[in-house]
Amino acid sequence: MDDLIKEYLDYLEYERRYSLYTVDNYDKDITDFKGFLIIKKVLDFSKVDYQLARDYMVNLYSKGYNNKTICRHISSLRNFYKFLLANNYVNDNPFELISNPKIEKKLPNFLYYNDLEKIMEVPDQKEEIGVRDELIIELLYATGIRVSELVNIKVKDIDFKEKQIRIFGKGKKERIVLFGDKALELINKYLDTREFDSDFLILNSRGTKITERGIRVVLDKNVKKSGVKAHVTPHTMRHTFATHMLNEGANLITVQELLGHENLATTQVYTHVSNERLRNVYLNTHPRAKKGKDE
Repeated sequence: MDDLIKEYLDYLEYERRYSLYTVDNYDKDITDFKGFLIIKKVLDFSKVDYQLARDYMVNLYSKGYNNKTICRHISSLRNFYKFLLANNYVNDNPFELISNPKIEKKLPNFLYYNDLEKIMEVPDQKEEIGVRDELIIELLYATGIRVSELVNIKVKDIDFKEKQIRIFGKGKKERIVLFGDKALELINKYLDTREFDSDFLILNSRGTKITERGIRVVLDKNVKKSGVKAHVTPHTMRHTFATHMLNEGANLITVQELLGHENLATTQVYTHVSNERLRNVYLNTHPRAKKGKDE
């Protein structure tokens, strides 16, 4: 069982080019399922049938997991079994018959500009680490890139004249993202002041490429110091980029291209955020829309 899990994880990392963070999540989900099978005295993935797959789903519910987490577990196993089936390790995929629990759709969380400004004011520009931290925050917001894309930016990928960066997204798909004068200023300042030389743009304190976890630590630290109460992750910055672009009049296709979404429907969720904001502005400002006014 362990050999098949390792083969699948290697496939995800080296052939599908998934991020280490994603591969780690698959590893945890499949290992959890393996532990369940061992308790059931099933020591072969090919011995799993629909009923056992259903029992595992019930087991997840019994642990108190929410529907979103259960969906992730089931999806991980469904994809794992697709791989096993394609490679003739099993005869069928029992998780194809398991329906995911319904998930309540939530609008992506984003930052209002004043909160974003507070966070960006925290890093100390007099220190190299402060310049780096502000650059991290600025690039996440200015470009809308994923954290996995940020850590892999190389200096050679940056076009300083045109203010654009060549990004390798999911599945190593290439796209171009743009940035503004502030980001250019910070990139140049950071490269001029950093202690270590490297092909990669963002480095940790030891002079090696920063990790995705390192980016999250930097963001957490600066958000806490800013006093902003919102839960902010690198993906929050991506949501903020998309929401602000649409609020300022960018068309959906442009935002889709910049985010690197294959499907326009993935980008359309941000229109709901923008429309809700427009609705609130209308209700709070239009004389005929404000309840209780002029009565």
